Amino acid sequence: MKNPFKKVPHTYVIIFALIVLAAICTWFVPAGEFDRQLARTQNGKIIEQTIGGSYHRVAQQPQTWQVMGAFFKGFQKVPAIIVFLLILGGAFWILNETKAIDMGVQSFLAKSNLLERFRFFKWIGINNLIIVLIMVMFSSFGAIFGMSEETIAFVIIFVPLAISMGYDSIVGVCMCFLAAGLGFAGCILNPFTLGIAQDIAGIKMFSGIEYRIAMWIVITTIGIAYVLWYANKIKKNPRSSIMYEQDNYWRQNQSNTQNIQAISANRGTWLSYLLCTLTMIGFTIYVGMDYVEFNGGLKTYILLLCLTILFTFLGYRAAKKSIQVFCLLILITTIVFLIVGVMVFSWEFMQIAALFFSMAIVCGIALGKDASEISKLFIAGAKDMLSAAMVVGLASGIIIILEDGKIIDTFLNGVASSINGSGKVGALTLMYGFQSLLNAIITSGTAKAAMLMPMFREIANMVGLPLQSAVTAFHIGDGFTNLITPTSGVLIGVLGLARIPYAKWFRWAWKFILFLVILGWALLLPTVLIPLPGF
Repeated sequence: MKNPFKKVPHTYVIIFALIVLAAICTWFVPAGEFDRQLARTQNGKIIEQTIGGSYHRVAQQPQTWQVMGAFFKGFQKVPAIIVFLLILGGAFWILNETKAIDMGVQSFLAKSNLLERFRFFKWIGINNLIIVLIMVMFSSFGAIFGMSEETIAFVIIFVPLAISMGYDSIVGVCMCFLAAGLGFAGCILNPFTLGIAQDIAGIKMFSGIEYRIAMWIVITTIGIAYVLWYANKIKKNPRSSIMYEQDNYWRQNQSNTQNIQAISANRGTWLSYLLCTLTMIGFTIYVGMDYVEFNGGLKTYILLLCLTILFTFLGYRAAKKSIQVFCLLILITTIVFLIVGVMVFSWEFMQIAALFFSMAIVCGIALGKDASEISKLFIAGAKDMLSAAMVVGLASGIIIILEDGKIIDTFLNGVASSINGSGKVGALTLMYGFQSLLNAIITSGTAKAAMLMPMFREIANMVGLPLQSAVTAFHIGDGFTNLITPTSGVLIGVLGLARIPYAKWFRWAWKFILFLVILGWALLLPTVLIPLPGF
């Protein structure tokens, strides 16, 4: 007799069940609200802060038929992520039509495997080294500038790479998404969580960096060690992966591209090269010079100028080799500009989406497709990503129900009341625990900083807890559970591109995430038990 509990519900079923549970809570949990005020942070960002001690009861707002409207309102709440996913799906569908990524992965592995002839590389394993280097890079991105949404774009690169190396799609996701999440928790210089939290707490921005670097090293090292252990386990026995059957899609795609033939450049390829070169020159002149004039960023202008010159030279050589090499260079250039745009120009979803939309058009032209053919390919890619986009909208419905039911602030007030008088370690533990749980409701680090830090600041002062410790509890708690909560649009987008069902990701990740949460709590204790610089 089959065990009915072995059948994992569909992601939509899991999320809708959470929506219903949230609606039930609105009938029994008292409704209430904090007063809020607008405030400007030191870096000029306007945020809405809760006012400590202002909680008051309001009329109960039980949710009934609104459960059925949560899907609709969820789409209205996060349109940026949904549209971004659709554009990304269309862009990479066109790029995949060129087979540039497949050729790039094969070429990379062929060259990296040549290093095996050296005793040192053979001893440590070249594939292990690749995983370590990629994860350190993405963890650094997460710690320094809060890379999160941007990891979605890298999934389509690292999942095929992981499959080609003999691993599964989960390893590919870990190389970028999990690594960035580890760095996000370590949070060395992240202005979107650490910077705002310290600003609200009234302490020097980015102070206490010495201990944060130590935390980042510990968290990243343990994360990499776990992924290496899992990856080598899958390498020895591929069928032990819970994604073995679903990864047939990637393996089939890999087998179909074993003997990719280079396609010589056509008129469209050279037209794409010309368009890209002229666009980069224009961007450097107008955007770069404006940035220098108003922000004094001479180094930024020099960087853009160097990138333009480099692309002009490399683009010509790539186009002479083949369409695939040229499109691979377009992808690399897109990623470089993504990093520069986020770190220097503070780009958000719209600018990043525009960047990948441009990449789609350029690759389509380079492939020799006309406007109608490019449109059809783009629509096919967006259609392929529609399921993941719909999950994002549905998951946002959980937050909608809780907000409309006026019970989120009731939870906040209850936690604030329980923390007061619990002692330093107890208060720190409760702050950390609540922040970790709040990720299931609110995934935006900036929004949580504005909501929680005013209360954390007051509680820390009352119990004699260092404000830096309260900030640390906030940013570590903001990192780990975001890697597993179904309300995270980024997670759902990543899993959608990787073709990993949420239930299987949860099954694989929950024990490791639980371990990370416990590790995070252990890393908090030194901030109140021993003297630390900046604390």
